Amino acid sequence: MRRLLITLAILSTLVCRVYPQREIPQIQPFIDWRMFHLGFHLGFHFQDLILTHAGKQSEAGDTWFAEIPSYTPGFTVGIIGDMFVNPYLNLRMLPSLHFGDKQFVFRSQESGVEYLTTVRSNYLTFPLELKYSSMRLNNYRPYITAGAYAAFDLGRKKGEPVLLRSTDYGLTLGIGCDFYFSFFKLCPELKFYFGLPDLLEKERPDLPQPDLAVYHDAFGRASSRMIILTFNFE
Repeated sequence: MRRLLITLAILSTLVCRVYPQREIPQIQPFIDWRMFHLGFHLGFHFQDLILTHAGKQSEAGDTWFAEIPSYTPGFTVGIIGDMFVNPYLNLRMLPSLHFGDKQFVFRSQESGVEYLTTVRSNYLTFPLELKYSSMRLNNYRPYITAGAYAAFDLGRKKGEPVLLRSTDYGLTLGIGCDFYFSFFKLCPELKFYFGLPDLLEKERPDLPQPDLAVYHDAFGRASSRMIILTFNFE
């Protein structure tokens, strides 16, 4: 494997020297020098939770464990506020709405009985990020982003076996590329959200049936994760 990587690196270097990148006229060469500009983004995301199990037995002697076996894509929409800091750095605020859900499968360790439920979460997020861009190469420009976010769950429904807190916060990390066109920039961007606090509601007086508490008690902690793919128009 090491020899293969070295060979590929040498071949790539030779190809770049033999076929140098051809410079072409830049479209909107000064668009990145605006002090402030707005945009919007559309895309989809996948919601996840990092689960820590409590291993607590119910009154019937069952120990329940849960997982999120599959991910359902949700819809993402938001606006972009960008402030120029220097030729390589921008400060960005991206208020966004994420409509999605998480599907849980609970399984009894003793009997193997399963219970399925879905938790719907519509998050309103406020990420504040720094965008670091490379030098512009003709009409595209790769970049990375990093920052922090606050989130509010607008789709929380009480009475369900799993109830998450209405507020969350955490860190963001992303990668993307600006493509320049005559009237706008198109920026495909892949981003990761890492929630920090425990989202699990501990006190559950809202449960309509006492036997639903066995599913809630299966968790010791739950922290959020989200993967987002958007197409930014700026």
